[in-house]
Amino acid sequence: MTIQVGERIPSLSLRTMTAEGVRSVTTEELFDGKRVVLFAVPAAFSPDCSDTHLPGYQLRSADIKATGIDAIVCIAVNDAFVMDAWARAREVGDDILMLADANGEFARAVGLELDGRGFGLGIRSQRYAALLDDGVVEALEVEPGPGVTVSSAEAMLTALRESRTEAT
Repeated sequence: MTIQVGERIPSLSLRTMTAEGVRSVTTEELFDGKRVVLFAVPAAFSPDCSDTHLPGYQLRSADIKATGIDAIVCIAVNDAFVMDAWARAREVGDDILMLADANGEFARAVGLELDGRGFGLGIRSQRYAALLDDGVVEALEVEPGPGVTVSSAEAMLTALRESRTEAT
């Protein structure tokens, strides 16, 4: 079952690349005590992921963080080496934390797996964006089909600005 607004992100470990090599990080380390925008892509280097989804978050990272977001995190069912190569190729820098869910454990735990076997991709993550507050899902937008619309950086930024306006 898909994770719902109000539910806590499951406790598990993911991987990221650091200057010292691959590092394991827990969801608690990543999300507890922070407001985080998490977006998932089906595959690093694929057209929509690499040409639209990731670049949108790169371009809007400062604007998103200006709304009170502590971190922007990109996750994919790829290994840490692929995520690092993708970050370098797209010149992500420190704007976005690139996380590897190599075995799809996170995608499965939040109920957002995508069966891409018909396209030769295996089991991947659906494309989505979530707003997490202290590890709890505050908003979740899952793409209804191909393309990048409801999970785009622009859509997330609009939602963040609207929620700030409502809070004041």
